[in-house]
Amino acid sequence: MTFPTEGMEITRLLVVSDMERSRAWYENVLGADLYREYGGDSCVLTLLGTWLLLVTGGGPTEDKPGVAFEPPADPGRVSSELIFRVPDCRAAYETLRGRGAEFLTPPVDRGYEVRAFFRDPDGHLYEISEVGG
Repeated sequence: MTFPTEGMEITRLLVVSDMERSRAWYENVLGADLYREYGGDSCVLTLLGTWLLLVTGGGPTEDKPGVAFEPPADPGRVSSELIFRVPDCRAAYETLRGRGAEFLTPPVDRGYEVRAFFRDPDGHLYEISEVGG
């Protein structure tokens, strides 16, 4: 088998502390669509052709020994983020802010891009970015 191959897709898993709150935020703020729910402790959303799997935390299992899933412990320390490339950063900022997104700052024009950062309710970091300010 070739890897990657036709028919494969990537799902981004996010560990959340409150499934109802997070699902509502992803649907209402980002405009994600619910694809499927699993027993109240996980759900699959679709957004811009991407799968988002929200799960509540949990301890190690036989197929991931020594690995516990938990939301970010310190939102000030980031090991990954999701970036939305947008045609108009300032307009996207106003739309998302109007839906309840809390931004770290208003959009900043860095010359080669305009960008702004915000977090979901558990502290996962997101960026909206417009090429060339």
